[in-house]
Amino acid sequence: MADKLTVFTKGLLDFMYFAGIIVTVSVPLIITGYGKYNSYFARNVVSLSIIFILSGIFAVLIIRELRKIFKSVLANDCFIHRNVTSLDKMGTYSFLIALITCCRLILYVTPAVLIVILVFVIAGLFSKVLSRVFDIAVTYKLENDLTI
Repeated sequence: MADKLTVFTKGLLDFMYFAGIIVTVSVPLIITGYGKYNSYFARNVVSLSIIFILSGIFAVLIIRELRKIFKSVLANDCFIHRNVTSLDKMGTYSFLIALITCCRLILYVTPAVLIVILVFVIAGLFSKVLSRVFDIAVTYKLENDLTI
């Protein structure tokens, strides 16, 4: 039986996944609407839409992989190769978001853009390292299961 925090987190990830899809699809409308208040957004609807849609797609893919991992947590079967693959994919998606966000630097530079890049580079590194740790743990688990 999973604890309440795990179940809550799984529900939150489910919500974020579907909300993320809706927001990503709605990006051009959101940017156009915000362009009424900010002329920069009004002038750059297409380029900003492309950047935010691509980032949104990869963010949704990260959440999809997290949902897969949480399913295994709820099933009390965390150390499986599928989680290693999910963590590795999450690292790749994080690096891609950082790269896409670097493209925003061509359009405008703000401290927030630099922080987003740094956060996703760190998340990518963390996910890649954690995937290696999980891979070793899965190998040990499988060897131990064969021993018994």
